[in-house]
Parts: sequence; structure tokens; C-alpha cells
Amino acid sequence: MKQRPAAVAGHTCLIIGILDIVSAISPHMQETRMERIAPYVPGLAEEVARAAALAAGLLLVMLARGLRRRKRRAWEAAVGLLAVSALVQGVRHHALVPATVSVVLCVALVAYREEFYALGDPRGRTRALWNLVVLGGSSFGLGLLVVGVRANQEAGHAITFTDRVQEVGYGLLGASGPIAYSSDRAGDIVQFSLLALGVVTAATTVYLALRPVTLRRADSDERLRALLADEGRRDSLGYFALRGDKSVLFSPSGKAAVAYRVVSGVALAGGDPIGDHEAWPGAIKEFLRQCALHAWTPAVMGCSELGGQVWIREGGLKALELGDEAIVDCAAFSLSGRSMRNVRQMVNRIERAGYTCRMRRVRDLPDEEKKRLREAAAAWRGSATERGFSMALGRFGDPGDGDCVVVTAHQDDEAGNDRVRALLHFVPWGEDGLSLDLMRRDRAAEPGLNELLIVAALRGAPGLGVRRMSLNFAVFRAALARGERLGAGPVLRVWRGLLVFLSRWFQIESLYRFNAKFRPEWEPRFVVYPTVRDLPRISWACLQAEAFVVLPRPAERLRQHFRNRPAAREENAQPVEVTTP
Repeated sequence: MKQRPAAVAGHTCLIIGILDIVSAISPHMQETRMERIAPYVPGLAEEVARAAALAAGLLLVMLARGLRRRKRRAWEAAVGLLAVSALVQGVRHHALVPATVSVVLCVALVAYREEFYALGDPRGRTRALWNLVVLGGSSFGLGLLVVGVRANQEAGHAITFTDRVQEVGYGLLGASGPIAYSSDRAGDIVQFSLLALGVVTAATTVYLALRPVTLRRADSDERLRALLADEGRRDSLGYFALRGDKSVLFSPSGKAAVAYRVVSGVALAGGDPIGDHEAWPGAIKEFLRQCALHAWTPAVMGCSELGGQVWIREGGLKALELGDEAIVDCAAFSLSGRSMRNVRQMVNRIERAGYTCRMRRVRDLPDEEKKRLREAAAAWRGSATERGFSMALGRFGDPGDGDCVVVTAHQDDEAGNDRVRALLHFVPWGEDGLSLDLMRRDRAAEPGLNELLIVAALRGAPGLGVRRMSLNFAVFRAALARGERLGAGPVLRVWRGLLVFLSRWFQIESLYRFNAKFRPEWEPRFVVYPTVRDLPRISWACLQAEAFVVLPRPAERLRQHFRNRPAAREENAQPVEVTTP
């Protein structure tokens, strides 16, 4: 089975699982073989069979995605569950077709077992909590359905919805609830079905929590920093490999590395490989080997033209131009000239309003000021989550980031206190470059502060030994620029119109216009991918990685909640008032 037959197997497994769930829940079935042989079988044969069908069906639905991704553990579990499903379908009902399909799929999986080789994903404990929330909620909903379809068999006083909720809650834990039934058979069916749902939820959660987890190596940061110290000048995105949510794979020689993150089955690498250019092929091959081992789809976001050529040559991948990076020569930058008149007038107006700027290394900031700037940046954030993956560090003021640079805009308030109204945060790009990481400003401050800060950073960069500065990344800049020129074709104009329309929700055109003010040099960046049919999946993973699409993550929210509890106890929730020491 290649990837396409594996997908067929996954979808078939999903259908079989749904049929098992429906047959187990429905109380109105025709006479079954189990009813014929029940007098000769000791115990609660029918009830046990229903519970087994419900548990097997629920697990088959869960395993369908793993089969599509060729996961070995999903294959092992599916083979056993399909055998159980075939037995239940063949014994309980006159359903030879579903039973035959289950047998055929089971035999096919065994025959092509070598194709299901992928290892489990490394985020076991996070997935365990996610499994407990999602599967627990699903089990509770199915339990309410099991109880509800037998409302006509309830005995005693009028049963309320609260009674049914309690019945399901107790039943999932293996205890009897407050509802009594007119027949022992109906009560046994409900009890065994609820118990099966509870066992499935508990067993899968424990399995995910206890399975081996591949963690980021403890010495990865130190080794990455050593590579960046030697070869960090090659790529302006290299320092972002130090993000805490990225894993790292090194070449056999240890002279190059690829930083990546797995999102929805896609292994996203950011920028070019880090380290010696001659060792890039070794790191790329190791990355692709791990992707094949785990059945991940490999992809690269924002690599340079040179990096894209190496990825294509070593991995047999394809490349698509994603946009352009704005790079400004600090020594050559000037506000003089007609082309810079708008920026010059805006900067002069803001300076006349009493704003001043300061540019410092993060290691030179007092701890108290770091804390205040961190709180201010969080308060000024436009979205509920921190965005960024390929061009964002995701932290501020860390002791290991002393070489980073922060530029702040200050203004005196009515009481004469010095207040911070905006800030920029840059990460090192080799010894003589900076790459923009964070741009935040007080929403109540005058517009134009961002322009003032960038101009101040470009003017002050030579004093820190910086000669080049990377600004924001402009997605599909070439299409926006060429689409508005005279003589642009209809296809290009339609594509530009679509990008302008999408700019209502995503900063596409606005970032391009903002970067173009400073007359930068445009360096193309590319996305590298295996096949065209993988692009929708890779695009979805990119949107999640950049936090444009935020899915519920209970584990991360719990960690953030407990991390913020001590701070919440120490200080009251007051509006952020930022002053410098």
C-alpha cells in the first residue's frame, strides 16, 4: 500500500467504526444471531456484545487518521479491532457485507504491513490531555444518546435531564446511576455501554501519556548558538531557530542543523539550514529521514534562493516564491530626497510632539525595565495569541538573548513621567546585522511611531557595529508590485485583486507598503514542498504555526494558567502604566 491505498484504508476504517457505533446504540434491531444463541451462553452475552461493538467502533474512528498517515501503532490496533468488528457484525446481525468488508480490510492490512512503518508523534503528553478532553466529551455525548434512546424503558418517577447526566457520569466510572429500568436487559445494556466508553477514554489517555516522548535535546541551544556564532551571517532568520517550540536535527558532522516544528503532520522547517554550507546536505538528509520515519510531510518556510536550491537538489522537492524580505543598508540610509519626503515629514511631526528614542542591547537593560517592557508588549498585542514562527523569537528579555537590540519611543505624560509608548525588538544577524522580531506600540499613541522607531534604529545601528537590517517579510510582494504596473495582464491583476481582498484579514498589502517606505533591497524567499497536492495541507500547517489559525490547546492553556498564577497573586490587575527607571 502506498499513500493513496493507505488513505483508502483509513476512510474504510472510519466507515466501519461509524457502523459499529450506530449498531451498538440503536435499540431497535431485527432479531440477531446473538439472541438465538443467548440461552446457550452463560452471562450477559448481548450486553457484552453491544459494549464491545461500541468500544471497537469508537476506537476505529480514532485510528482512521493514523492509518492514513501509515502509523505503525494505528496498524497494530486496527488489525485487532477489525477482527473484533467482523466477529460482532457477523454474530449480532444479519450483516454479512459489513463483516466481510472488515475481514477484507483486516487481511489487506496484514498483507501490506510493511507499508505501515511510521513511528508515533513526539507530543505524547499534550495529545494525552487533548484526548482526555475530546474523547471524554465525545464519550459523554454518546452516553447521553445511549441513555436517551431508552427513555421509554425507564421506570419510577419522572426522569429529568440532570438524572440522565448523573447516570452517564456514574456509568463512565463503572458505577450505577439514579435511573432504574423496567427490564434488567435494558439496564445491563446501558451499564455495559457506558463502562465501555469510560474504559476506552481512560485506556487511550493512559497509553498516550506513558508512551515514549522525543524531547528537544538539552544541549541543542548551546550547539545552535555555536553554529550561529560561526555562520549566523548567512541567514537573517537563523537566530529564530532558538524558539522554544522548535526541535533540532544536526548533520552527522554536527556542523549544520535544521530547526523545525511538527504541525498537523507537517514538519515545518524555518529558513535555511544553520551552519556550514558544505554540511547542509547532511542536515537536510537527516531531516528528510526523520520525516519519512514518522510519515511527516516535509516543508520549508522562508528559505533563501541558495537554500532552496540545496533543498531541491538533496531532497527532490519543489519550490514556490513566497514573498520578499526587506533589507536596508544602514550606512546608505538617508531621509533626504523626494522619495523619502513622506517618511521625513512623519518623523519630524512625531519628534515635535515630544517623542524621543533610545536604542540599547538587551543585556544593558535593568531587570525591572525588561519586565515593564515585556508587560507593555503583551498589553499592546493586537491578537490574543503571540503570532509568528519563521520570523519571531516568541520571547523578550531572556538572559541568553543579551545581544538582541531594543529600540523604545518615550514621551512625558502630564505629570512629567517618562512613558514608553512603542518598542522594536531585533535579534542578531551575524556580527554586523539585525533582524526585526517584534514591533509594538500603544494603540492610544499618535500614528507614525513605528516609522520613527525604524528610522531611529537605522540611524543608531552604526554605533552598535550594525551595517544591515532586515525588516518585515512581505508575502507575494512581486505580485502586488507588478500587478499595479501599466501593462499588467488580466491574470496578474486578478491575483493582485485577490491579495488586496485578503489584506482585510491578513497583513499582506499593508506590510509591503510599510516596508517600501524605507527603500529596501528585496530578497526573495521561498516555500519548499514535496508535491502540489501537499500545498493545501502545508498552507493549513503554516497558518497554524504563524497563529493565524488557533486551535484549542488545553495543555498549553493549563501550563500558561499555572505559570501566571503566582504573578496574579502578587499584583492586582491594573492597566499597564509603563515608566522607565
